Amino acid sequence: METSRKGQWLSVLICVVLLLKAEGVPVGITFVETAVAKGAVCLDGSPPAYHFHKGSGAGINNWIVHFEGGGWCNNVTSCLSRRDTRLGSSKKMDTQLSFSGFFSNSKKFNPDFYDWNRIKVRYCDGSSFTGDVEAVDPATNLHFRGARVFTAVVDDLLAKGMKNAQNVWDIDGLAAILNCDRFKSLLPRTTKVKCLADAGYFINVKDVSGAQRIEEFYSQVVQTHGSAKNLPTSCTSRLRPGLCFFPQNVVSQISTPIFFVNAAYDSWQIKNILAPGAADPHGTWRECKLDIKKCSSNQLSVMQVFRTDFLRAFGAVGNSPSKGHFIDGCYAHCQTGTQETWLRNDSPVLGSTTIAKAVGDWYYDRKPFKQIDCAYPCNPTCHNRIFE
Repeated sequence: METSRKGQWLSVLICVVLLLKAEGVPVGITFVETAVAKGAVCLDGSPPAYHFHKGSGAGINNWIVHFEGGGWCNNVTSCLSRRDTRLGSSKKMDTQLSFSGFFSNSKKFNPDFYDWNRIKVRYCDGSSFTGDVEAVDPATNLHFRGARVFTAVVDDLLAKGMKNAQNVWDIDGLAAILNCDRFKSLLPRTTKVKCLADAGYFINVKDVSGAQRIEEFYSQVVQTHGSAKNLPTSCTSRLRPGLCFFPQNVVSQISTPIFFVNAAYDSWQIKNILAPGAADPHGTWRECKLDIKKCSSNQLSVMQVFRTDFLRAFGAVGNSPSKGHFIDGCYAHCQTGTQETWLRNDSPVLGSTTIAKAVGDWYYDRKPFKQIDCAYPCNPTCHNRIFE
């Protein structure tokens, strides 16, 4: 995807902004200083970081590890644009984050996981924790080390008690899909590990101009970050590495149990994959992308086709009992980290089931959950995103 679009991609902070709400408990930052010696660093060479809210009572040996999202950089220019921001440097990160939704410590608002150890790992590598390039160009001082950051953070958490964990969640967007089996392999074999991908099922489709921009963009990400060796070999052995960034090409081979929460009209994908600025030079889609209620009938028809494409791609998940999903018909992106979409009186439901209930039932094996919503605008419980 061309450099001229880097501003648009950088302005989209996947899930992150939604998690900075004041409704939750503030949690301080921890820098993994020991990771620097291992070369496990952010784009600018600073140490990785996370926020750790300790569990209590019956949850003391249970862990939620959330690897933050935040888009990608696909070349030196776009990575330089991130390097001196919180998406490329732990020096620029907020020292406190607010935990809510899935990460809340309130039994009322997070009944199944409120007393677990809850960790949010900050995102500063630009490759969904897959990159690993040894060489560092002194002219740019860019470090492509996302995969090392992933391992170093997990090692640090193991040393802080996760080695004794009974139950563990690995949560993210795309990174949860790409790294799910890898995460499980780093934990003791006796630990029950499951993954959750929230708004991580990015699909390979043409944009409204007919261009295949996202495919080209992902190929550039993989090339720039040296990610190929850290992507699932079940995919890279048969497809070009860039195609292995798409969940539809890797999910069938994930052996660790995984649950998917996604909107069929994912607002990030509509804005950046289906109708990016480069494909809409006259701004025809601008108002529609900001508020789905402002879409024309023709634009809604295009979005219905996107939903069909999404569901077709999602079909790769298959019917394995080790997988579950909550696919609503909302215009949204990232729904587990905010209280209003996770669990509240007016939260989105499929049937009569909230995301929190579906996820809890699935993790504890109380009941399976695999539901796909009807087409927009059929679900009155949706919290459709409105952007300014």
